[in-house]
Amino acid sequence: MDVIVRGKNMDVTDALHNHVAKKIGKLARFVDRPDVVAEAVLSVEKERQIVEVTVPLEGRLLRGEEATDDMYASADLVVDKLERQLEKLKGHLRARHARQNGEERSESAPASVVRRKTFSPKPMSLDEARLQMEMLGHAFFAFANADTEQINVLYRRRDGNLGLLEPQ
Repeated sequence: MDVIVRGKNMDVTDALHNHVAKKIGKLARFVDRPDVVAEAVLSVEKERQIVEVTVPLEGRLLRGEEATDDMYASADLVVDKLERQLEKLKGHLRARHARQNGEERSESAPASVVRRKTFSPKPMSLDEARLQMEMLGHAFFAFANADTEQINVLYRRRDGNLGLLEPQ
């Protein structure tokens, strides 16, 4: 596997280039084809040291991004993330291969509901819902929007911001 490391609005030192290339090179054990080219883009935004890695694999695109206050730590974290993605992909491919060869597993069954919770949605503003979600420490919060009188879901996005799901 070839690794391309480039900086976006920054110069990449030899030590940083070697560290990132070495870390990403470890992903080669998951990849059977030598013609795969992984691309790492390193950038700095304010205090955030960002590493974005893209690896095209047989019609699929593996992508990971991590941001910390240290470029080396960001590189380590993004490679860990990509390893998890590759393990998951490898598991899916093994399961598909087993199904195609008529081995044990039948068609994959949909996930079953193992727990059910009920709640009485209290009408509240978006700010109240955000505060309630943060106080509970949840990644999402369902509530009755006082302005629209409809059920909304507030959720935390991977970038740390919040998203809102509203019915049409």
